Amino acid sequence: MKPFLLITTRGEDDVAADEHAAYCRLTGLLPEELAWRRIDRAPLGPVDFGSYSGIILAGSPFTVSEPVERKSETELRVERELAQLLDEVVRADFPFLGVCYGIGTIGAHQGARVDRTYGESSQAVRISLTPAGVGDPLFHQLPAEFEAFVGHKEAIAEVPESITVLASSPTCPVQAFRVGRNVYATQFHPELDTASFTSRVRAYADHGYFHPAEVEAIIERVERADVRASHMVLGRFVEEYLDSRPAPSAPAHAGADRAAPSTAAAARA
Repeated sequence: MKPFLLITTRGEDDVAADEHAAYCRLTGLLPEELAWRRIDRAPLGPVDFGSYSGIILAGSPFTVSEPVERKSETELRVERELAQLLDEVVRADFPFLGVCYGIGTIGAHQGARVDRTYGESSQAVRISLTPAGVGDPLFHQLPAEFEAFVGHKEAIAEVPESITVLASSPTCPVQAFRVGRNVYATQFHPELDTASFTSRVRAYADHGYFHPAEVEAIIERVERADVRASHMVLGRFVEEYLDSRPAPSAPAHAGADRAAPSTAAAARA
């Protein structure tokens, strides 16, 4: 099977390693089946679409809407490289999933307005699928409403015609979208379970997502959340695009109730 490619931009080695492990755990992919490029450390370089089943762009402490003069040279380089990659991804309609930072990056690439109007502090929120989400090949198996972890300073405030909104929440109108047939993004974090979210909250206590004094209260609240349905986004992404098979146009799929781990395991058998 062709591996998937995970692109990350977290500077802390332990946080970055935990992130890669979380994606492996919740997709059912082995570490060697999820290639990993830390583009905060080195330039992205060429990406041969023929070598991968799909691409995942993880969350980041970087922010699309931050004024240019406040961004580091590394962040500006990352933005240029991702913009070039997305030119090719969108042109080819290649399987791509952007998470949190990814929704702002893809949104900005498509001409959306990304600002701080709908930022959300670190918490679990109630997500609702839109009618387009209910009929979407990747999202149709999710419950119409489900909980998911969020924590972001910026979000999409205005949506261009090229973006199809798939999910929303009371405090953030665009929680997921699709461009074309195969390019997806979520504002929420489908890769985080309670343990990994708790670790992330502690790691970023001084990064402006919330007041540092709120850490323990946030952790106490999120321990009561059930975000398992949000993980299905990752499982469905792997199931749908393993070896980059063309996505069916119909929302219902034969065998679509298989979990992602068994799908990945079946490909290894």
